[in-house]
Amino acid sequence: MLSEIIVSLLLLVGGGFTLLGSFGLARLPDFFMRLHGPTKATTLGVGGIVIASLLHVGAEEISSGLRELAVTLFLFITAPVTAHLLSKAALAERRRAAKDQ
Repeated sequence: MLSEIIVSLLLLVGGGFTLLGSFGLARLPDFFMRLHGPTKATTLGVGGIVIASLLHVGAEEISSGLRELAVTLFLFITAPVTAHLLSKAALAERRRAAKDQ
């Protein structure tokens, strides 16, 4: 019973963060501001959902939560690296456009 409540809360919090990140991606005016939506809030949201899945599967079977743990680890490693590379590419493009004018 307690594990179901915790899983439900993690799903709600994760869904809320994902929704907030999606709104940030759609509504913020600048590319660099838009970059924060998917990298910050959505990463936390999807992480919460995957951790909820890990707890749900872990409550039923002890050894089958490895897949969810790997997804969470991969997500938390790749999202900041991707955001960093996208921002560096956008800065380089902005400098090249300013140099051409």
